Amino acid sequence: MKIKLIEHAIERANQRGTTEEEITRVLAEGKEIQAKKGRKAKEMVFNYGKAWLGRVYTHKKVVAIYKEEDGIVVVITIKVYYGEWR
Repeated sequence: MKIKLIEHAIERANQRGTTEEEITRVLAEGKEIQAKKGRKAKEMVFNYGKAWLGRVYTHKKVVAIYKEEDGIVVVITIKVYYGEWR
C-alpha cells in the first residue's frame, strides 16, 4: 500500500503527538470508522503511559482521515486523542 501524507496531515501529526510509523500502522491494522464528505477513516489505540501537556495518559488513539486516489492512500488529516480505552 502506497501512502502519501499531505502537508496538513504532517503538520497535524507533529502538533498532536503522533508519528508516521503510527499512522502507517493505523492504515494497515486499524479499525474502519465513519468519516464525513465521502472520505474514509481508520483508528487504532496505542499503549502510551507518558505525559502529554502535563498529564499522564494510559492510551493514545490515532485517527487517520484519508481518501484513495489511483491506488494511493492520501492522508488528509490526523486526529489524536489521549485517555483510556478498553
